[in-house]
Amino acid sequence: MTPPDAPVLRVAGRPVARCVTRPELTDRLSPRPYLHPVTTLAGTAVTELGPADHPHHLGVGVAVPDVEGHNFWGGRTYVRDQGPTELDNHGAQRHTAFPLRDPDGFEEELRWVASGAELLRERRTVSTTELTTAAWALDFTFALTNVTHGPLSIGSPATNGRPGAAYGGFFWRARKEAAAPEVFTVDREGEDAIHGSRADWVALTGSTWTLVFAGATEVTRRDPWFVRAAEYPGVGSSLASEARLPVPPGETVVRRIVTVVADGRLPRPEAAALVRKAVGR
Repeated sequence: MTPPDAPVLRVAGRPVARCVTRPELTDRLSPRPYLHPVTTLAGTAVTELGPADHPHHLGVGVAVPDVEGHNFWGGRTYVRDQGPTELDNHGAQRHTAFPLRDPDGFEEELRWVASGAELLRERRTVSTTELTTAAWALDFTFALTNVTHGPLSIGSPATNGRPGAAYGGFFWRARKEAAAPEVFTVDREGEDAIHGSRADWVALTGSTWTLVFAGATEVTRRDPWFVRAAEYPGVGSSLASEARLPVPPGETVVRRIVTVVADGRLPRPEAAALVRKAVGR
C-alpha cells in the first residue's frame, strides 16, 4: 500500500515517480518535499537523492538559496565578499495538504517557513502524460505567494556576487554515471555554451536515457537555464539571475517546467518533437 504522505505517480499503469512530502532531514539540508526516484518507462532511475557531492540535492523539486536572506536550498550560503559560508539561516518547506490526488498527478499545498515565520505559501501542481511507448512527460508548476505584510525578494549566489551561480527555482538532480552526460539545445551543444543562456528547451543525455526540460510559459522561458554536466548532472531554471526577483505582499510568482523522460539517447530532432508534443506548441 502506498503511504499517504508518499504518493506514487504512474504512466499507463507503471510507477514512474514517488513524491516524498515529509522527509526526515537535518535543518542544514533545508527540508522540503521532492520527487525520487523518478524513472523512465523501462525503469531506469534518472534522479539522485542526497549524493555525496551535494547532500542537499533532493531529486526533483523547488529549491531557492535566498528568500530574504533565508536558505531554502540547503548547504552553505554564498555571502558577498566572503564566499560560501555556514550560516544558521535554513528554511523548510512544509507539506500541508493534497487538494487533489490521482494516479497521474496531484495538487499540493506547502508553507515556506524560516525562523518560526511563514514567508511564502506554495501551490504545486504535478502531472504525468504518456508520449510514446518509450517516453513520458512530467508537468511541474509551482506558484509562490508572499503571505507576509512586507516585500520579499528572491536571490541567488549570482545576485550576491558569485558569477555563473544563478541557481534557484525548479531543479532536477539527475543520475550520475561514469561519464558526464551530453547537453544540447536546438542550436547549441555543451555545458559552457548553454549554462546561463535562454532556450526553449535543454536536453541532458546519459548512457541509456534522455531528459528534455522545457519552459512551458512565456515568463518561464525568460529564465536562464542553470546547467551542470561535468561536475555533476543537474538542470534547473533561474528565478534570479542578473537581479533579485521582488515578490510584493500578496503577489505570486508562477513557473511551469515540462520535462520529457525518455529511454535511449534521443537525437536533436526527436527531442524537439517530443517537447512540442509535451508542451503543445
